[in-house]
Amino acid sequence: MATVIVSLKIMPDSPETDLGAIAEAASEKISGFGGTVGRTDTEPVAFGIKSINIMFSMPEEKGSTEDLENEISEIDGVSSVQVTDVRRAVG
Repeated sequence: MATVIVSLKIMPDSPETDLGAIAEAASEKISGFGGTVGRTDTEPVAFGIKSINIMFSMPEEKGSTEDLENEISEIDGVSSVQVTDVRRAVG
């Protein structure tokens, strides 16, 4: 049973959007999908907007993250969700 490490970039609708609430809701959806959140941080993008970057692990057998991405994109205040990296865990 292999594990993969996935990195997501979540963009909010505006600079005033509550990033903490989005990160919490996204983490709950990731856990419900069978993943384990490892790291969450923010990164300045432009014009006062910051992205939420979440790194999590999940079983490789789950396959695509498309359903998870769709669920996260439905969170209030989320503009877009993008997988920025997927790697197989070693060890």
